Amino acid sequence: MQLEHAFRALSDASRLRVMRLVAQMELSVGEIAQVLGQSQPRVSQHVARLVDAGLVERRREGNSVFLREATPSPMYDAIARLLALAEREDEVFAGHADTDRQRLSTIRAAREKEADRYFALHADEWDTLREVHGPEKACEQALLRVLADKPPGRLLDIGTGTGRIAELLAPLATHIVALDKSLDMLRVARARLHALGPDKVELQQGDFTNLPFPAHHFDTVLLHQVLHFAQDPALALKEAARVTRPGGRIAIVDLARHDRDELRERHAHARLGFADAGMEKMLTEAGFKPAAPVEVPGREITVKIWAATRLTHPSFAPDSRKAAS
Repeated sequence: MQLEHAFRALSDASRLRVMRLVAQMELSVGEIAQVLGQSQPRVSQHVARLVDAGLVERRREGNSVFLREATPSPMYDAIARLLALAEREDEVFAGHADTDRQRLSTIRAAREKEADRYFALHADEWDTLREVHGPEKACEQALLRVLADKPPGRLLDIGTGTGRIAELLAPLATHIVALDKSLDMLRVARARLHALGPDKVELQQGDFTNLPFPAHHFDTVLLHQVLHFAQDPALALKEAARVTRPGGRIAIVDLARHDRDELRERHAHARLGFADAGMEKMLTEAGFKPAAPVEVPGREITVKIWAATRLTHPSFAPDSRKAAS
């Protein structure tokens, strides 16, 4: 019986504390052990009981495993309300929860310090890229205008990088999945986005050529300054189309065609920007109806925003294996 299994898993004060912790942010087993003041093996046992009961979910990111709230359900929501009530009514439990939150602030501070150190190591690269792209604020404002006609809904931010665009769009979207292939960048994004909470922003590692999501999963898909890293951008756009619901949108913020060949070596650019005709062809073949591109003049290279709507009956057939996953 699912309810009995859940209550057995919750019959331990430490596991109740874990439930309150993962409701606030994604945490590794080591971080939970640090907060609870217990050994990692012991905390792993607690986590295993909660995972088996469907109350907590594991998410692998490279060699790390993060714990987060389970997928919402009426039973889970009822248990969450019960724990919130217990914290108000039970002084002992409230004391533990308050201490846990104080220790959690130390973990947040450590993540932010790690992010600062990463930025310091790569400061020259970020500055160079900003000089090439032009004012980021102008790109952000243009993107907001492109997306202004309807709410983003459930949004996938492919190549989230520092998490800046996810942060920008969080007030507009119902939920954001911020995806990046780089574990370093995900650590930076996690430090930036942790205050938004796991119910608003979910971070996940993944490759844009093999997105770990079922078909028609998102209302809006965004690729911000990432498609020029693709060896096969057409494949990346077809994969983006697969996870976009019919009638949903894609927005691509990237460099217009240019001749700065040194970017291939210095910053691993696979493509020297995109021409409008080429982008329109790729979007159409992927199953989108393109809109007119928006130009954002930069200091040295022009940035463009290509937006398109996912067709209800696209001309291509998505990969059946992925669509069914």
